[in-house]
Amino acid sequence: MEEFILGVDEAGRGPWRGRGGGHSGRWACRLDVLREFPGVKDSKLLSGQKREKIFEEVQKRVRCGDLRVCVRLSSQSYIDRFGITRAVRKAVWGGVRSLAVPDGAIVLLDGLLRAPKEYNAAHYYEGDFRVPVIALASIMAKVTRDRLMERLSPITPSTG
Repeated sequence: MEEFILGVDEAGRGPWRGRGGGHSGRWACRLDVLREFPGVKDSKLLSGQKREKIFEEVQKRVRCGDLRVCVRLSSQSYIDRFGITRAVRKAVWGGVRSLAVPDGAIVLLDGLLRAPKEYNAAHYYEGDFRVPVIALASIMAKVTRDRLMERLSPITPSTG
């Protein structure tokens, strides 16, 4: 059985509006993220154009069946009711569970994010800066959330 690595990060924890969520990406252990996706680093350190380019490259690989990704977002009403921490946890756990079986993956998470207890997980302080698979998850989460916010902006314009 081939082993997989899941990189996990979140986007949307800091903004005052919109949805928050987590992203999980499943890659075969043999995949060299930095070689396959040159320029991958923490999404906050990349231009929007570079994030979009990497996002599209990942999507091509998903369509070919080489990679699997899952982005889960929590609604504003869920965040308002249960808080951002619980909303992000729900999104992260849903993504991890949709991509891996407990004994079939190593889950690498950024910062204080946690995987469900049944998974083999490692947590990295500033993981989106230090661990390429987490950085890739960071990019996928940020671009997905940014695209959603762009679509919603005409419907719910910002006040202030």
